[in-house]
Formats: sequence, structure tokens, C-alpha cells
Amino acid sequence: MADTAVLDLLTAATAAHAGEEHAEAAAFGISMLSPGFFVALAMLVVFAIAFKAGAPRMIAGMLDAKIAGIRQQLDEAKALRAEAERLRDEYARKAADAEKDIAAMRASAERNAAEIVDKAKTDAAALIARHKAASTEKIAAAERAAIAELRAIAATAAASAARGLIADKHGKAADHKLADEIIAGI
Repeated sequence: MADTAVLDLLTAATAAHAGEEHAEAAAFGISMLSPGFFVALAMLVVFAIAFKAGAPRMIAGMLDAKIAGIRQQLDEAKALRAEAERLRDEYARKAADAEKDIAAMRASAERNAAEIVDKAKTDAAALIARHKAASTEKIAAAERAAIAELRAIAATAAASAARGLIADKHGKAADHKLADEIIAGI
């Protein structure tokens, strides 16, 4: 409400003075010496004082310091980039070396596995040969034992048969005569 009252007053004041002409402000009757002229003159005086006080040197110094700071940051960024590239190259080399090591270990493991398989085959063949030789030896020993047993049985049977024949064909007198001949031969 108070705002509208102020607005109404301003509108009324503008309407009241709308038809009047005003003279432009001038100093000493010269129309060029208007308020805009004095503002421009004051600005020129301020610029002259700033120039005399060395403001351009200060501004240039600040800009040079800022430029030096930016250059330093750029140099640091270049150094960091070079370091990052060096680290990237180093890790790439390490990764390649690791791949080579893995390939070498894989080849070594395959060689070792092949050697183990070959050794196992050789050992198995030797074991089979030993078992075959042992089996052959056992069979030969069994054959010899069977032959010896058959010979013993045959000898026993022959001795029994000879005893039976001798007992049938020889008497006591023949035994005495044979014993006397053996004793005389000694």
C-alpha cells in the first residue's frame, strides 16, 4: 500500500512537470561544462594519478606473476605427464615380461609333464619286464620242482619195484654171497 502511494506521487509529479522545459545545466554559462564533462574530467584525473603512481607496472607485474605461475603449472603438468608415460611404459614392459615368464613356466611345466609321462612309461615297461622275468623264473622253478618230484617219485617207484624184484629173485643165500663178494672186493 505504501508502495502504491509513492508510485502515485511520482506519477503525479511527472505529469505536473511534463509540459515544462528545463534548461540544461552549464557552468559559467558554457554549455559544454555539463555534469557529463566533469565526470569525464574526473575520470581522466583518476587515470593520470593511477598512471603516475605506477598502476600499469603493478598490473603488468601481477599479470607477469600470473603468467609465471601458469607456466610453472604447465611445466609441472608436462613433468607429471612424462612421469605417467614412463610409468605406463614401465608397467607395459613388466606386463610383457610377465607374459614371457608365464609362457616360459607353461613350457617348462609341459616339458616336466612329458618327462614324467616318459619316465612313468619307462618305469612301467621295466616293471612289466621284471614281473615277466620273475614269472618266467617262477614257472621254470615250478617246472624244475615238478621234474624233481616226478624223478623222486619215479626213483621211489623204481627202488620199490627193484626191491620187490630182488626180494622175489634173491634169497638169503644170494644175499650172503653178494655180501661176501663186496667184502672181499674191499
